[in-house]
Amino acid sequence: MNIVMVTSECLPFSKTGGLGDVAYALSKEFIAKGHNVAIISPYYKKINFDKFEEKPHKLYSYEVRMNWRNPNAEVYHLLHEGMDYFFIKNDQYFSRDGGLYGFYDDGERFAFFANASILLLKELPFKVDIVHVHDWQGGMIPCILKCRYWDDKDLGRIKTVLTIHNPLFKGYLNRDSLYDLFNLPTSLFDDGSVRLENQVSTLKAGIKFADKITTVSPTHAYELTTVEGSKGLWYDLVLRQNDFVGILNGMDQDEFNPEKDKTIYHQYNVKNYKTDKKLNKIEFCKQNGLDPELPLFAVVSRLTDQKGLDLIYAMADFLTHEGGNFAVLGSGEQYAEDMFNGLYARNSNHTYVYIGYSDDIAHKLYASSDFFIMPSAFEPCGLGQMIAQRYGSLPLVRRTGGLKDSVICYDHERSNDDIANGFGFDDYSIMEAIKCVASAMNVYNLKKDVFDRLVKNALTTDHSWNESADKYLEVYSSIVK
Repeated sequence: MNIVMVTSECLPFSKTGGLGDVAYALSKEFIAKGHNVAIISPYYKKINFDKFEEKPHKLYSYEVRMNWRNPNAEVYHLLHEGMDYFFIKNDQYFSRDGGLYGFYDDGERFAFFANASILLLKELPFKVDIVHVHDWQGGMIPCILKCRYWDDKDLGRIKTVLTIHNPLFKGYLNRDSLYDLFNLPTSLFDDGSVRLENQVSTLKAGIKFADKITTVSPTHAYELTTVEGSKGLWYDLVLRQNDFVGILNGMDQDEFNPEKDKTIYHQYNVKNYKTDKKLNKIEFCKQNGLDPELPLFAVVSRLTDQKGLDLIYAMADFLTHEGGNFAVLGSGEQYAEDMFNGLYARNSNHTYVYIGYSDDIAHKLYASSDFFIMPSAFEPCGLGQMIAQRYGSLPLVRRTGGLKDSVICYDHERSNDDIANGFGFDDYSIMEAIKCVASAMNVYNLKKDVFDRLVKNALTTDHSWNESADKYLEVYSSIVK
C-alpha cells in the first residue's frame, strides 16, 4: 500500500508533542511491514539538518494559488530510515524564530501547507492509496480533494484518513477564508459542512469529509461522542460514528529502553531490576539531597491545566509530608511553576524541581522513580505513562482517555497484582487523588512482594506499535478498493 502522511510535525526533524512521535513511529512500523510511506511536513527554520548524515535536496518549485496570493512552494526530499520525507519550504510562512505554532497567521500558514501538499501528491512517483492527515493543520485536505479534485483521475481516487490528536484545537477561520485560502465555495459554511461555533473549522472539515476518522485511544473515541468529553465535537462525530475508531498509540521501545539507555546511571532489565533500578534511584537521590529509602514519585510534563495541576500539587504536598519524595520536571503555567518552587522552598529535603525541559534528566527520572504521577483532566492517549512503565515506574493516573486503556490499576480487594501495572482513580477530585497516592505508598511500604510484581508487570508491558499499526492498516484496507 502507498501511504502518505501529511503532518505539521514529525520526528526526528520537528516535534512539539505526541503528534511528532506518532507520525514517525507509525510510519516506521508501516515500512517494517512492507508498505511504502512518504511523509509531507513543513520545512521549519529550526530543523537542524547538520545532525543527519543525509541532507535534503530540492526537487520541485511551484506556485500555490490562494486567491490573490501566489506563494511559492519549494519541495525538498530526504530518505531517512526507509521513509521518504518531503519538506515544503516557504520562508514567509515557516522560516520563523520561536515554536512551530502560535503565530497570528497560523490559519494562512497551514492553508498554504495543505494546498501545497495536495499539489505535491500529483508529483509523487507512485499512485497514492491513502492520505493520512493529522489534526486541524491538515484537516482541510479531505475537503479540498472531494470538493475541488473529485474528477481528477489521480487525486479523485485517493482515500483519506483523519486522526484527531488534540480536540482542543479546531483550526478556526472566518467564512471568507474558504474562498480566500482554499478556493472553495462559501456554501460549505452556509450549509454547515465546515461550520462550528459560527466559524470555519478545519478540524470539522476533516471530520465531515475524511473517509475514516481515528483518534488515539478507544476510551477517548468514546469520550469524543459525549457532550461532556467532546470539546464541542460530539454531534459531528456521532454522525460519523460508523467511520470513527479509537486506536491506542504505541511508543518507540528502542528510544525508551532501560537496558540500552546510555543517559541513565545504571542500565537494567526485567532480570535485575530489583537491584539495578534501585541504583538509579540511589544516585539521583544522592545528587539531589533526597533519602533513597523513601518512595520517589515523579512528574515529567507540560505544566498546563489539562495535566491536572491542582491534583498533582495536592498529591505532592501530601506525599512529601507523609514519608515520600517528589520530583517534577516541566514548564508551563507561571502559577504552576511558582507552586512547585514554593513546595521546594518549604520542603527541600523531600522535593526536586526542574523548571524547563532536559531529555537527560527526564530519562533519569523515569529510571529512578518508583511512581509516576499523571492525573490528567483529559488525555487523548498520553505517552508519559507508557514510558514510565517501560522503565518500571508505576503510573498513578486518573482513568480517562488513553490512561484508562494503557494502565491496569491495582485493586487491593481483588489483589490483581498478577496483571496490574499501576494505580488509578476515576473522579477528578483532590480526595480521590490523595487516596491513590496513599494506596501506592501503602503497597511500597508494607507489601514489597506486591510492589515488585507490579514493577515487573510494568517492565514487561508491550507498548510497541505492532498491534496499533495493524489496526490502522485494517482501517486503510476497508476503504481502498
